[in-house]
Amino acid sequence: MIDPKTFDDLAKRFTEALPPSFRQFQTEMEKNFHAALQAAFAKLDLVTREEFDVQQAVLARTRAKLETLEKQVAELEGKAPGGKRRKTAEKPAESEEGDG
Repeated sequence: MIDPKTFDDLAKRFTEALPPSFRQFQTEMEKNFHAALQAAFAKLDLVTREEFDVQQAVLARTRAKLETLEKQVAELEGKAPGGKRRKTAEKPAESEEGDG
């Protein structure tokens, strides 16, 4: 069985044996590739995982608050004279879209 350290030593010797211009070329290629990837990702309008997690938490809190408010509205509608009244609030907006 070959010791992994032997491979590391061989790789180090090989890298040191390369001409400096080749190492510089490798470094430049890595920088160019990195810049090209960043530009491509920027065009995709991506968000970081941290931003996604923050927005996911905001959405969860918003949904919880909405459920609470819906319950409060239902209770208030039940207490109001005449019972439930305005269930058709969205219909005028829908008819306006259909007219266009």
